[in-house]
Amino acid sequence: MTILVTGGAGYIGSHTCVELLEAGYDVIVADNYYNSVPEVLDRVEKITGKKLKRYECDIRDREGLERIFSENKVDAVIHFAGLKAVGESARLPLLYYENNISGSVTLFEVMEKAGCKKIVFSSSATVYGNNPIPYREDMVTGDVSSPYGRTKHFIEKILGDVYNSDNSWSISLLRYFNPIGAHESGLIGEDPNGIPNNLMPYISRVAIGKLEKLTVFGGDYDTKDGTCIRDYIHVVDLAKAHLCAVAKILGTTGIEAYNIGNGKGYSVLDIIHAFEKASGSKLNYVIGGRREGDLPAFYADASKANKELGWTAQYDIDKMCEDTWNFQKKNPDGIK
Repeated sequence: MTILVTGGAGYIGSHTCVELLEAGYDVIVADNYYNSVPEVLDRVEKITGKKLKRYECDIRDREGLERIFSENKVDAVIHFAGLKAVGESARLPLLYYENNISGSVTLFEVMEKAGCKKIVFSSSATVYGNNPIPYREDMVTGDVSSPYGRTKHFIEKILGDVYNSDNSWSISLLRYFNPIGAHESGLIGEDPNGIPNNLMPYISRVAIGKLEKLTVFGGDYDTKDGTCIRDYIHVVDLAKAHLCAVAKILGTTGIEAYNIGNGKGYSVLDIIHAFEKASGSKLNYVIGGRREGDLPAFYADASKANKELGWTAQYDIDKMCEDTWNFQKKNPDGIK
């Protein structure tokens, strides 16, 4: 079986490629390297001892996508490719709508033309907006605070319309919570270009001395320690969820959404203290003002994924921080 992974050189994509290859799938990666580097795929091959096929291709490039499908028999697609920074999406909404939504529509059209109607879509817990916690898949979605989150919501709705128009499609919508951690080899991990937007790579760069200090956005929320609470999940657990979702779509038709999270919340200070334990050093951090759009707390009810996909998160917060620190130590200047 051959799986096309769009955005396969990215953080979650690369870890998923490892799991796919180790499970015996043939893997094709399409990536424009906007927020990644080709060397990541070399490292995926080193970890697994297996080769993957790669195309430098933007999902908005119809001819490039058609070439991939004409040169290969693709059995299913895992769709990661897209811009993902919440703050940037507020500054550049048209870029996010054009890239994420238009690019996805182009991909779906090319898939349909090629007769490939099986897809796992990389969605997000942001689609839930300000629903009560824990988030469940049967909740109404769409009250979203950022253009980034709206692109995920709109793409889910587009895929719903695609299935309603043609019931031969098989679609899995994976709503991620907060992936952190790295492969235990230390060869791949979260390595964003420029100043990180996400908490864990920022903490890592403070710990290694690349950044001066971490600013915690808000210390006066109605939570156990005043900082925001999130559902953090090890990226390898998340990658394995894609393996379960692929197995499901290859054998069925339909469309289903699944929460992929630990099902419990950790505060920002919980993460900081666990990282201090993993690294053996104190982190320089300060408590700043709240960040616009941040919710005090959210976490998943992941029981549906457990029941229908046979998936459960395995790794705890200590393992997440240990593997992150291992990756940072081995790659102080990032993946080159």
